[in-house]
Amino acid sequence: MATTTYQPRLKGKYAEEIVPALQKQFQYTSSMQVPKLEKICLNQGIGDAVSDKKMIEAAIKEMTTITGQKAVATYSTKDISNFKLRKGVAIGVRVTLRGDKMYEFLDRLIAASLPRIRDFKGINDKGFDGRGNYTMGITEQIIFPEIDIDKVTKISGMDITFVTNSNTDKEAHALLTEFGIPFKKKDK
Repeated sequence: MATTTYQPRLKGKYAEEIVPALQKQFQYTSSMQVPKLEKICLNQGIGDAVSDKKMIEAAIKEMTTITGQKAVATYSTKDISNFKLRKGVAIGVRVTLRGDKMYEFLDRLIAASLPRIRDFKGINDKGFDGRGNYTMGITEQIIFPEIDIDKVTKISGMDITFVTNSNTDKEAHALLTEFGIPFKKKDK
């Protein structure tokens, strides 16, 4: 009896649909030239964590629940007296997703989380960095269905960065659009 190995939906879609579409669009001579998504980085800054240490623990738990991968705390690198910040104090949470977990998270983000944003009209396409990476901000972590709203102590946002191996923003935009990320339509 042959065992079937699990493959995320978007990973299969990339191989079967996105590679041929982008190869045709940009006239690549080889399928290896087609840009691919390398990793997704989630970052959440918790400014109030300086005074309340339990906020970091709650943020780690929420980020781990959202991504399915253990989140780690980020620490300050220097003292800033205006913010009452000491070196080595936990001030944020981050996760880097690769492989199957990355595709799973992207699928949940597109299919379940983004439609839950109030007055959603699409994602702004001004978050490209010039080297084919895209960063978007989310203002409320409660858009993720994995989060139980009753257990949330403080609503906070996060940054999500899509790191691609493409050379230009145009290629990265085409790649993310093919994956199904709903960018705002430009008015002509």
